[in-house]
Amino acid sequence: MANLNLGKQWGLRRMATPAGHFTMVALDQRPPIANLIGKKRGIAPVDVAFDDMIDVKRVLVDVLGPQASAMLFDPNFAFPAGLEKLPAHTGLVVTLEDHRFKDTPGGRVSHSINNWSVEKIKRAGGDGVKVLAWYRPDAEPDVIAHQQRYVEKIGAECRTFDIPLVLELLVYPFPKSERHTTDYVESPEKMPELVLDSVREFAKPKYGVDLFKLESPLPGAGLPAHGEDDVASKAQAYFDDMGAICKDAGIPWVMLSAGVTPSQFVRVMQYAYAAGANGFLAGRAIWWEALQHFPDLGAFEAQLRAEGIATLQELSALTTRAGKGWKADYSGFEAMQSEGELCASYL
Repeated sequence: MANLNLGKQWGLRRMATPAGHFTMVALDQRPPIANLIGKKRGIAPVDVAFDDMIDVKRVLVDVLGPQASAMLFDPNFAFPAGLEKLPAHTGLVVTLEDHRFKDTPGGRVSHSINNWSVEKIKRAGGDGVKVLAWYRPDAEPDVIAHQQRYVEKIGAECRTFDIPLVLELLVYPFPKSERHTTDYVESPEKMPELVLDSVREFAKPKYGVDLFKLESPLPGAGLPAHGEDDVASKAQAYFDDMGAICKDAGIPWVMLSAGVTPSQFVRVMQYAYAAGANGFLAGRAIWWEALQHFPDLGAFEAQLRAEGIATLQELSALTTRAGKGWKADYSGFEAMQSEGELCASYL
């Protein structure tokens, strides 16, 4: 019997443009926004008012929602702030993981938001489930095993509820410990190895990833101009390796912006599209500069409409020119021979 995964296919279609490009905006960020608001208010991030977080995210949805193929919401702030303002044509991806990860001497451990689940995201109307897994292939074995089990379990739940799993992978610095006597700063030579090995692991079918959200294998702020010189060619080779892993696994992939400037992220995407990327899921590269106006929401919105939209449109135009379009797979219908097969496939 054909394995149709109609919900996954439809969810990815909802996230993409008609041409199959993912031009998505992230506003599920919690600590970066709380830190900025706290600094502007002269208070600790933990004391930031719920209303301030809501106000920021409402402006982001109102201004950028019509321009994005999909938006990434967190349930605690973005949902109450922006669901009413999210255009019906814009896809909805929803965060599952809690930003309050646990740092241990052996590595970083992820967990889900309290009282939140894949089932609830599906019930709430989400088109996709986003999970950030902090991951280092050189972490302690128990940490690696925990992270792998965490993603594998979510992947199984996404199969059960037939909703796409968008997996974000991020390398992180080890905390100060007996093993690491100073806060760890990754060398440019080691960073690509860690990023690529992480993607290689989670591209395995057992995790059920439907769309990768990936970081640059080299620091985005330091990438050379995209071209044919030796330095750029070496950088491109790392992106090509990442694209090859995703292609071999049959998993589309997009890039995250990781807090780089708009021009730096455009450069990142030039490398990514040359390697076969399908789009982007970016936040701060699009709206961070405008947010510096907080608490003046009017000035924040004005700069976002002028510069944030311009950045998003520039990225979308580049995606249309150079990005690889994704296409839904409905080949399972071709194997059907009788009435009732589709219904039976969902037993």
